[in-house]
Amino acid sequence: MTEKNESSAAETLLRVEHLTMRFGGLLAIDDLSFDVGEGAITALIGPNGAGKTTVFNCITGFYKPSSGRLALRHGDGTVWNELAMLTDSGARSVTTGNGALFLLERMPDYLVAQRARVARTFQNIRLFPGMTVLENLLVAQHNRLMLASGYTLLGVLGFPSYAHAERSAIDKARDWLDRIGLAARADDPAGDLPYGAQRRLEIARAMCTDPVLLCLDEPAAGLNPRESAELNALLLAIRDEFRIAVLLIEHDMTVVMEISDHIVVLDYGVKIADGVPDAVRNDDKVIAAYLGVAEDQVGEAEAEVGL
Repeated sequence: MTEKNESSAAETLLRVEHLTMRFGGLLAIDDLSFDVGEGAITALIGPNGAGKTTVFNCITGFYKPSSGRLALRHGDGTVWNELAMLTDSGARSVTTGNGALFLLERMPDYLVAQRARVARTFQNIRLFPGMTVLENLLVAQHNRLMLASGYTLLGVLGFPSYAHAERSAIDKARDWLDRIGLAARADDPAGDLPYGAQRRLEIARAMCTDPVLLCLDEPAAGLNPRESAELNALLLAIRDEFRIAVLLIEHDMTVVMEISDHIVVLDYGVKIADGVPDAVRNDDKVIAAYLGVAEDQVGEAEAEVGL
């Protein structure tokens, strides 16, 4: 299967190049390379233990890779021309008139979120259950509000700039509540929401940070078919309306195949497939990895399980 991202003609937003991650003597990720396109949904899939979450942790700054380059673009695609210079300089980022480039492997997690604008959700929901649904979305805008308040002073003194920022934050939060169908529950504790609604709220909270890349770790985990369909609609809307690049880890193959523009498949930290959904679905290496058999035994195994 081709090594090139065939999923979209959109310009590359994220380049993962020769990513390697070792934990002592364990090689968790082995020389992994793939692209994430702007305005595209890219799924990172593979059997349990394939290394998917490790890749997420490297991209979002939780882990510092053993080697490799993780380059993220803001703005016009011509900024990629600065990549070699940025790599040689030892700096974390470079800004031009057309945009900016960030080397995520050089940045701690809080800068990946704040400056590079990479947002993430986790497999286990991490809302603030005792806060209201609306407050959870306002918390996501905390940094912007603190800046507008002059780190409290301007807010205390009632400066118009802070009042404007506060109104904008509330408007953004309420707009997202409308989009995810939770406007009527704005004042309810987030912990009182049904599980599927909490999943959607967590994604809306991530979107309130204005990311250029949204990383979702198993967003469909625990959802019933109706909730999965609502999730699919939300992610497609995010892609189509906001041109946000979405990178997701997911075990629900129905979700993956229905919404993904591009799929990367890992097995024991090694990329075994990279392409559009139809090509990945029919790839013998992928089928063998999921069935736990050798590649030359795929046909026999499929017959045994009725595929």
